[in-house]
Amino acid sequence: MKVFKFGGASVKDAAGVRNLAEIVRTQGQDALVVVSAMGKTTNALEDLVRAYVNRQPENMTAALKTIKEFHSQISHELLGELTPIQETFVQLESLLLPPAIALYDEVYDQIVSLGEILSTQIVAAYLQKNNIAAQWLDARQLICTDITFREGRVDWAETGKRIKQSVAGSGVKITQGFIGQTPTNRTTTLGRDGSDYSAAIFAYCLNTESVTIWKDVAGVLNADPRWFDETILLDKLTYQDAIELAYYGATVIHPKTIKPLQNKNIPLYVRSFLKPEAPGTIIGNFEQHLSTPSFIFKVNQVLISLRPNDFSFIAEDNLSRIFGRFAQAGVKINLMQNTAISFSVVVDNNQDRVPTLLEQLRQDFRVSYNDNLELITIRYYDQGTIDRVLVNKRLLLEQKSRYTVQLVVKDLG
Repeated sequence: MKVFKFGGASVKDAAGVRNLAEIVRTQGQDALVVVSAMGKTTNALEDLVRAYVNRQPENMTAALKTIKEFHSQISHELLGELTPIQETFVQLESLLLPPAIALYDEVYDQIVSLGEILSTQIVAAYLQKNNIAAQWLDARQLICTDITFREGRVDWAETGKRIKQSVAGSGVKITQGFIGQTPTNRTTTLGRDGSDYSAAIFAYCLNTESVTIWKDVAGVLNADPRWFDETILLDKLTYQDAIELAYYGATVIHPKTIKPLQNKNIPLYVRSFLKPEAPGTIIGNFEQHLSTPSFIFKVNQVLISLRPNDFSFIAEDNLSRIFGRFAQAGVKINLMQNTAISFSVVVDNNQDRVPTLLEQLRQDFRVSYNDNLELITIRYYDQGTIDRVLVNKRLLLEQKSRYTVQLVVKDLG
């Protein structure tokens, strides 16, 4: 068995679903297919959650209308009226009826997770209509997590047992990325863009032949084509290089994806759904590391600098309090650096979490910050590559190791 994962860009419209079906028909007749929410549905559902929690009925109505019309249009073009998605719309509306009383992250997971349910209902029905034996599986019944909403931690033993019991027989299996369930049957999500991780979980539990992530790019490139005119396709990557690139923010692979695959030596392919005949990139147990510099850009970053109120050193007690605040707020650190009396971190500017974090930090520290920054990471750098990315930029912070340099910059353009 193989595992195929299709992201939102691959199923953003009816043509995308048709293309997915053709790839499955020609290359994955016995595959387990993990599908993300369609297009920008997750963003739209996040808007809906904010409107619901903040009691903004007009914004809530508008967001709900957009979501329903988008999926109904794709369904009608491919299938006509589709009962399962109508039932999911009813479920979504029912979640919005009572006032929000649970914590934000729990509310988020119950609502946003329905994007993957809608997409897989449409995909499964379309495959069945086109004589591809496809079985729809509910990942919420298969991937078991703890109660850490928006970042569910997998119970591997229970998850493995359920997947092995449920995924049997020939034919295509269609399931969702990104979602799981607590022991009390509350839906959780596995982290933003976590469908790659879901694919790796299924592959690990089933000891599959391979995993293929189908993207709108030729494979893993040495830079994001949105930032670089000339990029190089990396035809082969070690697990180590792949996990390093993912950790630093390469969006082509979710950071948690590699470890389960490496543990069982399962190769990961990154291929283009626009050119499915092309080989793409293979990630596996190779010896030779990259010789090509790789560039990772993260925009909308915030540089937060902390100084103790009493002019004390940044030592273990202060660090413990700092990391505790970040963990409590659910904010991940992309870079950190300290001096004797200051500690600086770079984080994504998540407006749902960062303002609350800053309030908490001000209880113990003097806080200053700069926003609208970029974090540039170069793997296998030299001075020429550093000079190249600093054109028209003001350098605020630099951190180097043997193979990697990270630069926090302000765009002067």
